[in-house]
Amino acid sequence: MAGELFDKNIIVTGAGRGIGRAIALACATAGARVVVADFGVAFDGSAPDPSIAVGVVDEIAAQGGEAIGLSANVASKAGAAAIVGACQSAWGRIDGLACCAGIVRHRPFLELTEADFDAVIAVHLKGHFLMYHGVLSAMAAQGTGGSLIGIGSGYVLGDPARAPYRTAKAGIIALTQSVALAGSEYGVRANVISPIAETRLTQASQLPIAAPPEDIAPMAVYLLSDRAEAITGEVFSVFGKRIAVWGEARETGEVSQTTRWSPGEIDAAMPRLMVGRQASHNPSPPLPDSAKPGAEPVSLG
Repeated sequence: MAGELFDKNIIVTGAGRGIGRAIALACATAGARVVVADFGVAFDGSAPDPSIAVGVVDEIAAQGGEAIGLSANVASKAGAAAIVGACQSAWGRIDGLACCAGIVRHRPFLELTEADFDAVIAVHLKGHFLMYHGVLSAMAAQGTGGSLIGIGSGYVLGDPARAPYRTAKAGIIALTQSVALAGSEYGVRANVISPIAETRLTQASQLPIAAPPEDIAPMAVYLLSDRAEAITGEVFSVFGKRIAVWGEARETGEVSQTTRWSPGEIDAAMPRLMVGRQASHNPSPPLPDSAKPGAEPVSLG
């Protein structure tokens, strides 16, 4: 990947560990200068540790790359602004953003608290909004275009134990596609990577997965590079060595009549309506056996 991002300035949030770290290191290897932004919290959002970002900066420097580290909370306007400002102050321009910051708080739905829900939505969904807004504003002022990447999930359908996380990830897709439309005026593209990989969040979710976070990094480098200048508003699954593109949400069946429906008529028509639904593509792939709750831990070898 050497040279793919030569002379580009890339911000990676959640860059201290997991997928964010893998993307930050890959961007540096590809020639980018990298803002390593990570609040350094535990998987549930507690106990910030500024040394987490510094560690990745040191790794990049040891490989001959250039990076700056920042401990900032993407869920706050001040934190997001500090990250954007750090890139502008250091290098004068922002060329790309990968939003990888995230936390999890899993509980059975009836045990879920408002604080749990708010915390997860704030880091994942609000964090994407604040970073997108700040970086797109900077790119619009620069007039140089750029690339934004949101991190979704390979699993976005309902899950009673992981409702805030799944809700946030589904929202990131809609938000990113909205930003792709808004950014087109300024030559800024926006796409989502929906990864399936072994991270501390999947470990906390008891979902052992036989795929390391480094498998996600090449797609991020590609989308941040000029090779992807025509790609925007898309969602890509990445699982190991497999890449897939998602279709749009759409109607899969239809019934109609000339008069207003009654509940009884709807009930009679429902089997015909649901035929198309049952045959439709499911954009959230089923869990592989190795990733199902209770599966034996797998070696990442």
